[in-house]
Amino acid sequence: MFILKQRKHIKGYIDLIRPFTLLAPIFVSSFIMIASFFQNKISDDLFNLFWTTILPASFSIAILNAASNALNQATDVKVDKISKPYRPIVRGDISLKEAKIFSIILYTIALLLSFTINFTFTIIVFLIAIFTVTYSLPPRLKDKLFLNQIWIAVPRGLFGILASWSVFGNPIEKLPLTIGFIVMTFLIGGSITKDIIDCEADKKTGTITLINTYGIEKAALMTLPFIVLPFAYIPILIEIGLLNSYLWVLSFLAIPAYLVFHLMLSDKKTSRIFENTPSWILMYCTYLLFAFGFSLLTIFNSISI
Repeated sequence: MFILKQRKHIKGYIDLIRPFTLLAPIFVSSFIMIASFFQNKISDDLFNLFWTTILPASFSIAILNAASNALNQATDVKVDKISKPYRPIVRGDISLKEAKIFSIILYTIALLLSFTINFTFTIIVFLIAIFTVTYSLPPRLKDKLFLNQIWIAVPRGLFGILASWSVFGNPIEKLPLTIGFIVMTFLIGGSITKDIIDCEADKKTGTITLINTYGIEKAALMTLPFIVLPFAYIPILIEIGLLNSYLWVLSFLAIPAYLVFHLMLSDKKTSRIFENTPSWILMYCTYLLFAFGFSLLTIFNSISI
């Protein structure tokens, strides 16, 4: 009985951090760091830097995301009781106090890891932490219409890209800034996919979202430009000199981006494994594909020069 209880407890902590959602920060940050390495023509050995710099930096960002997931669940118990009763706090595997303490520990580890990279990286990681904490804790910007989308998109889109780029380069150059703004804009629109399954629960507990205010169809139409245009406008961004010409192929991601919108209109089923809808999963995969494509194209361009 004791061993069974301990296993449930450990599983509860694992479920608290939602491992699938950590893939994006790990892979996206690694892709961007490698792109920054090649773009800035760093002369050091990439293999050694992967273990000493890239891995710790990507883990810092991923652990920060895990901390945010734990804090969000600790402050969303009322919503989860209605829409996600299988989550660890609601099912009793983890206490509310344990979840909060675990979140604080994870935030501390993420910040300590960031200190091993560089000052700029640490500052941006700290800013991401501020956004994620204020998203869940009073004044709890998760409850505020429009601000809740921005408060997800800025840290996970713009700041996430800039933090990763800062490991080997200057994050305020036009290339990382433009890539960051593309991701941020996409997430401003795409982030509403996570609100679909919580629609009724959010309404009952006072969280105002586009979904429970305007309905899925109107909300999807309102966010369509944010979802599709960041990729569709890539040729224009190249023309005005904000992006390099070799990145034109990324404009084709407007197709899966449009499919995110299309899936939103028919989203009814939820995956228990991913804890979300098909449109959210596709949005997530599109984000990963963009980061991977950007990194690969940057590497090839740097090598060919």
